[in-house]
Amino acid sequence: MIVQKFAKSINEKIILENKISHLSSKVKFSIEKIYKTLKKGGKVFLCGNGGSAADAQHLSAEFLIRLRPHVNRRPFPVISLAQDTSTITACGNDLGFEKIFERNLEALANKRDLLIAISTSGNSKNIINVLKYAKRKKIYSICFLGGNGGSARKISNHNLIVPSNNVARIQEVHIFLGHFIFEEVENLLIKK
Repeated sequence: MIVQKFAKSINEKIILENKISHLSSKVKFSIEKIYKTLKKGGKVFLCGNGGSAADAQHLSAEFLIRLRPHVNRRPFPVISLAQDTSTITACGNDLGFEKIFERNLEALANKRDLLIAISTSGNSKNIINVLKYAKRKKIYSICFLGGNGGSARKISNHNLIVPSNNVARIQEVHIFLGHFIFEEVENLLIKK
């Protein structure tokens, strides 16, 4: 059974490969934008719900600590807006779950910074709210989305949309894109 599931996952990614070839220029732009933000002393904030929150934390940790085992370099300010359960639950209880990312971004970010929102649907209220806040405050936003991008695609400055309705495949492609983009950004940042 595992072999068939693995083969099906590979086949779905092969089908997606043809659909996402248009993303290469968008990926290249994302690399440049993130690199320039960090090079100029800005911060990168990530957010998402559920598995996408885990991806946000995962990618944040790889820039705060280390992305690749044999590349030792200084840490870079790439921060997940979803890593503090006390803040998340306090905001959810006092202001509403739809404010958890917006409230944190309001406290921590300025217009030199960049927001990366990760969402398989692009329709979560807290993602929409943080994107609207970023737009009002002129904080550039990049979205990793799935399906047709949902409402988020209209608010974000730049979108990387995985055209699939299979949440697991979308998340797998999102983390692949995140790793690829962050490796390329790291290469630029540590280039001598």
